[in-house]
Amino acid sequence: MQSPQGERTREQVSVAAFPAVLSRAYLARILAERGVFEEGDVHGHEAIRIAEALDQPYNTLIWAYLGLAYLHSLRGELSQAADLLECAVALWRERSITVWAPVVMASLGHVYAWSGRLGEGISWLQQALTAFESAGIRYFHSISVMQLGEAYLLADQVEDARACADRAVRLARERGERGYEAWALRLLGDIASRHDYPDLATAETHYSAAMTLASELGMRPLAAHCHRGLGTLYAKIGRLEQARAELSTAINLYRAMALTFWLPKAEAALVQAEQR
Repeated sequence: MQSPQGERTREQVSVAAFPAVLSRAYLARILAERGVFEEGDVHGHEAIRIAEALDQPYNTLIWAYLGLAYLHSLRGELSQAADLLECAVALWRERSITVWAPVVMASLGHVYAWSGRLGEGISWLQQALTAFESAGIRYFHSISVMQLGEAYLLADQVEDARACADRAVRLARERGERGYEAWALRLLGDIASRHDYPDLATAETHYSAAMTLASELGMRPLAAHCHRGLGTLYAKIGRLEQARAELSTAINLYRAMALTFWLPKAEAALVQAEQR
């Protein structure tokens, strides 16, 4: 990122790869995974600014949109993420750019699902996976499978969610994608916790594995979600002291990262645990 400055920001290493843009967009994603949102936001906006100034920025601009949209989605800023991804869709359709199409479709479907637009979200995600598989695209495949699993779980399609989560874990492990593996393991924990009579041992195993990876990789938003999932599970089965401890940890992490979309969910779960 520091190398291409001034006129060198226009240097490219292939038809669609401008290091000045791609490095910033990737850094925005990485910092978001680690909960460093303010710095990531700066780099994400700078990636878009540079991409818009290029003569033929379309592939690169789509990737810049994807980087900042991912940060917004992890932060729970769903409308901002959707706006960026809808711009990416418009560019891809206008210019017939297909290289990023599956990633864009999956990202937009995931944001729509979390925004309550479940039917649209699942449809976009299903189309994305078809596009991944028909084109033989491997990058971002496992995380997109996990995102479809999350959408299915939000729609209470538990068995479909479990099939996606299992597949996402398998794909991530085959490709050494430890961060995406952690997200898929957390989803398996959520699935095992889902019913009135949850599978405690399975849920604890998956959450623990996800948190181990999250700790090793510095993935603080994911760690916070795991603590919230465990706390909600413990409250459901009456292990209230453990529930309070896990939910308090989640709340502290959400507050430290200013994740205001997720914070009320953990606070509400803690209130319910306190009232039991």
